[in-house]
Order: sequence, then structure tokens, then C-alpha cells
Amino acid sequence: MPLTTLPTPRVPDSLEAPPLRWGILGTGWIADRFLTSLRGHTRQVVAAVGSRSQESADRAAAGWGVERAHGSYEALVADPGVDVVYVATPHNHHLPHALLAIAAGKHVLVEKPVGLDATEARAIGEAAAAAGVFCMEAMWTLFLPKLDVVRQVMADGWLGEPRAVIADMGEWFDSDHRIMRADLAGGPLLDLGTYPVTLATWALGAPDTVTAVATPAPTGINGQLSIALGTAAGATAALQCSILTDTTEAACIAGTDGRVDIGRFFYRPGPLSVHLRSGESLHWDEPAVDHDALHFEAAEVARRIAAGETGSPWRPWADTVTALDVMDRVRAATGLDFEQARAARG
Repeated sequence: MPLTTLPTPRVPDSLEAPPLRWGILGTGWIADRFLTSLRGHTRQVVAAVGSRSQESADRAAAGWGVERAHGSYEALVADPGVDVVYVATPHNHHLPHALLAIAAGKHVLVEKPVGLDATEARAIGEAAAAAGVFCMEAMWTLFLPKLDVVRQVMADGWLGEPRAVIADMGEWFDSDHRIMRADLAGGPLLDLGTYPVTLATWALGAPDTVTAVATPAPTGINGQLSIALGTAAGATAALQCSILTDTTEAACIAGTDGRVDIGRFFYRPGPLSVHLRSGESLHWDEPAVDHDALHFEAAEVARRIAAGETGSPWRPWADTVTALDVMDRVRAATGLDFEQARAARG
């Protein structure tokens, strides 16, 4: 049967998600985007913000119009008026801050990557399971409507057997950007490489083979990575991430019967095309609103928590661990480490 129309996304309206009371742990760039998206597209309530000092928390609360400001993360997670904590601190602090929230009995949404490695991811998952609280990685791409189109196209067999993923993510950064700092787990792998690695493991499953080539940045940290994955079924992935140059940031998922081309900024809202070997081509588009689409992941969290669930089938914790395990193997293949970042968190 020919493909005549692409599936309709099954992503519910974010305004329909039951409102929860959120605590924002961290006051940086991504926390600002997250809060703004919640305010614009959901009924979620940002009840409190927590920072390392009262001055910083007060400043963020005033700028965001948040009622309560806590001068420590401990005070934030202890707030009885908070149902779920969004962990938005630097990568190397995700583990202790997620564990802090879980120990306080709070549900958690942890910014990606959830830790520096798969061991940290497992520790968070185990703690959440023991506490019986919801826990999910904030891999917002997988909650976008366009990714549900891809999800259905693949599940319905339009591409045939998945054989390859090609994806890259590269952005040029100034030397004084925090991504250039070893003490903050800088470099392209965690900030940028998370996206192509996630797409590849989501589409193809866990790889048997992981190889990589690394190039340093002028500051001495890793600047660029080319990654090759291979699965037991014979599928491969060619992935690239860089903080030294702007790349196309496009992706392709190819199977025996067709492929999906996801255009520039594949990880954001935007267009995609499905091309079948039989000759049909169909296109999907959505408003390219960038991080204003973070509300989709938050609405999913609210729906699952309200239903008494502790995870989401759209980003199971096991898949989060798989992606970090791949990145661990990339570091092993290239000699990269995050020891300065571990030491910096104390």
C-alpha cells in the first residue's frame, strides 16, 4: 500500500496536562528557557526556585515572577509546596542534585545528560526506583510532534529494516564560553553529542561496536568527535559533534525501504521528509520555535506523575543509560575523561 499521508502526531495538547507545582533547581540559560516555555504553553505552576545563594535565588525569582526563592538547593527540595524538581545545574552537578531531590521524596526531571557517565545515570535511576518517585531525562527532542511522526513511520514499517543513522551537531563557541571549561565537563560530547547519540540508539538500539576519533580545542579540552557505531544486526551510525565549527546539524534515518531526512537543527522543532524507495516522498513541518517547545517534555512529566507512573515510555530510563554507555565507550576509545569536572563538584 503506498504511503499517501504522514501519521498525525499523538502528542497531547500541553495545556491539557494536569498542573503540578515545579521547583527550578538552577538559574541558568536552560532554566530560563524551560520556565518561559511552561508559562507560555501549559498550566504548570513554577512554585519556587533554588540557587547556591539567597541573592542569586532572589534575583531569579524577581526576574521570573516566582513566589518563593530558596538560597540553597537543600531548601528548595524540602519545600512542601513543590511536587517535582527540574534539575538545571551544570552537567557535573546533575548526580548530586538529582539524588538530593529524590532523597527528599520529590519527582525529578533531570537535564541532559543526566550525569557524566552511565554509572551516574544508573545511580539516579536506582535511587528513584527505591524511593518510588518519577524520574526522567529532559531529552526534549523525543517529545516533539515531529519525532512522533518519525516514531510512527518506523513502527509501521515504512522504512523497512533500519540500516543507518547519519547525524551531526556542531556549533562554534568563543574561548570564554562555559563549554570550553574542563571543570564544567566541557567539550562537544555531553552538550552536543548527546543528541546524535540519542537519535542513533533510539532508532537502531544499543550498538555492539563503538569507535571514535577526537580533535582537541585550543583550550586543551576535546573540540570535535567523529563517532561510528555498529549493531549486531549490521546497522551502522556515523555521528559528528563539534564546538569548533558550525555544521549542518541535520540527520537521516535510513532503512531498506526508505529514509527520513530531518533538516537543519534536527533536534529542534522543524521540517522532515520521508522518501520511499518506491518513489513516494512526503513532508512534515511545524513552527521552528526552538526551545519554546520545551513544554512538551514537561507536560509528559505532569501526565505520567498524575497517572501514578514513575517514568515515560517515550524516554525510558534504560534508554538514557544506553546513550551514556555509548558516550562512555567514545571516551574510552579517545582517552577523554571528566576528572576535573568530578573534582570540581567536590
